[in-house]
Amino acid sequence: MSSITSGGIYHHIQVEFAYNSNHIEGSRLTHEQTRLIFETNTIGATDAVRVDDVLETANHFRCVDTIIDSANRHLTERLIKGLHAQLKQGTTDSRKSWFAVGDYKRLPNEVGGRETAAPEEVAGRMAELIAGYEVLPSRTFEDVVAFHAAFEAVHPFQDGNGRVGRLVMFKECLRNGITPFIITDEVKLFYYRGLSQWNQERGYLLDTCRAAQDAFAEVLRYFRIGG
Repeated sequence: MSSITSGGIYHHIQVEFAYNSNHIEGSRLTHEQTRLIFETNTIGATDAVRVDDVLETANHFRCVDTIIDSANRHLTERLIKGLHAQLKQGTTDSRKSWFAVGDYKRLPNEVGGRETAAPEEVAGRMAELIAGYEVLPSRTFEDVVAFHAAFEAVHPFQDGNGRVGRLVMFKECLRNGITPFIITDEVKLFYYRGLSQWNQERGYLLDTCRAAQDAFAEVLRYFRIGG
C-alpha cells in the first residue's frame, strides 16, 4: 500500500475503486475516463459528461487518500462525515439548501425501496453503531461487513451513503489486518441483494464480499505484496 508509483497498487486502487463505486451509484464515466482523470486530470476527447460525475470521481481519489492516511485510527463520526464532505465537495448537491454536505440527512430517504432511519434518529443510531463496533476487542471480516450492512440500513446521509460506506469498509479492513476489497459494478446486484437480505440471510453479503476479497488478493499477488 505504500507504493505511489505510476501503475502500482496505489494507482490500481484509486482507479478501480473510483470507477466501480461511482458506477454502482449511476456514474456514466467509462473506466478509461476515470483513469485519465486520475493520471492527467483530463477526460480526453469525449461526448458530453455530467460535471458531477467528474467531480465525484476526483473527490473519490481524495477520499481514498484519507482512508489510507487514517487506516490505523479509530472509526469516528467525524471521520465518516469528513469522507462525505470530501466526496460531495463542489457538486450540485452541495449547492442545495436542504442537502447537508458533511452532515447527516435532513429529509427522509429510502434505499432499494426500503425505509431507512428517520433524520431525527440518525445521530443516535450512528453513535450507538460506532460505539458498539469500537468496543469489540478485535474485529473480524464478518464484523466489518456487519458494520457496513448496519451503516447502509441507517443510510445517514442524503446521498453518497454507498460510496462512503464502502470507503469505510476498505479502511477498516486495512486497520484490522484484513485483506481489503472493492465491490465491482459487475456484482452490484449480488451486493444489493446481500444488503437487503442481511437480517434474513447474512451469507449473501458475506459471500459477495469474500469473492471480492479473493479477487483483490489476486491483485496483491500480481504486485507482489504480502505473503
